[in-house]
Amino acid sequence: MPRDQKPCPICRKPAAPAPLRPFCSERCRQVDLGRWFTESYAVPGKPLGEEDEVE
Repeated sequence: MPRDQKPCPICRKPAAPAPLRPFCSERCRQVDLGRWFTESYAVPGKPLGEEDEVE
């Protein structure tokens, strides 16, 4: 693997060319998407107050 190419963030295998990059396969891409849907990943931010919540 070339130094500038990062490994797949899910399984650490070499990444595939576009459009799958940065993943190595469609399976790893779907695993990552599932982690976002189940809120295993989260973008940090300040907690919402009552006046900030969307109805």
